[in-house]
Amino acid sequence: MTTGTLITVAPTGAESAKAEVPALPVTLDELLLTAKECEALGAAVIHVHIRDDEAKPTLDQGRLRETVAALREGTDLIVQLSSGGAVTDPESDRLAVLDAGPDMASCTMGTLNFGDDVFLNRWEFIVDLHTRMQERGIVPEYEIFDLGHLTALQRLLGKYGLPAGGHVHVDFVMGVPGGMPGTTATLVAAHQALRDLPEGTTFSATGIGRSTIPVMLASLSAGGHLRVGMEDTVTYAKGRPVESNMQLVARAVGFAQLAQRPPLTTAEARGLLGVPAAGR
Repeated sequence: MTTGTLITVAPTGAESAKAEVPALPVTLDELLLTAKECEALGAAVIHVHIRDDEAKPTLDQGRLRETVAALREGTDLIVQLSSGGAVTDPESDRLAVLDAGPDMASCTMGTLNFGDDVFLNRWEFIVDLHTRMQERGIVPEYEIFDLGHLTALQRLLGKYGLPAGGHVHVDFVMGVPGGMPGTTATLVAAHQALRDLPEGTTFSATGIGRSTIPVMLASLSAGGHLRVGMEDTVTYAKGRPVESNMQLVARAVGFAQLAQRPPLTTAEARGLLGVPAAGR
């Protein structure tokens, strides 16, 4: 069992509207402040979506580059850009996310119903994303929304080789309507399926909405890591809106400490994930 806990913060996402969730960090200044606060508490990775001047999701290349540069200058966090964007973003824009030069990027391993929408991830697109990250030395986090996505990942690695950095790390995204439920039983099944992936594969787990706490506890008990943030939940408890991403990171840190698996430092996280030292 891993002795420390990798904590990733996903502060914004592409789903919630600023008008409905005023605490959502959507400007670069808000995102940078959130990053600094969450790093001080114990987060080692920041999973980044960005917004435009109207607080709508965007994959604007200039904004992405500016965001990566600001986060690198202002924090020691591992900067992980979302290649998922919003469900309406074209594949070309999602691939171009890599041009901003992040430390990591997400790679979703299949198509799924995403609430009332469809999150399209064609096999050819997945292969293109994976191989481009290999070529550029960008470490992927493979996002797993359903158990079949693990089979797709096994196929991907078998045909195209290990990712940049040589280490396989997946994130179980649980509780999305249309994906796998955020339950202990499902996490156990997903964890067992990791046996078909390369030895040493690690996982984080993300519980969407009300599944946040059950998924955190199940992941810690299985030796996994945690992703939390306002991308995934905007309610801290029933009838109590989240006030900041700090709240969610602080709770994750508290759970990790109770499990006697304290948060990994950013240097330790880089070592675990195969991410080169800052300033590479």
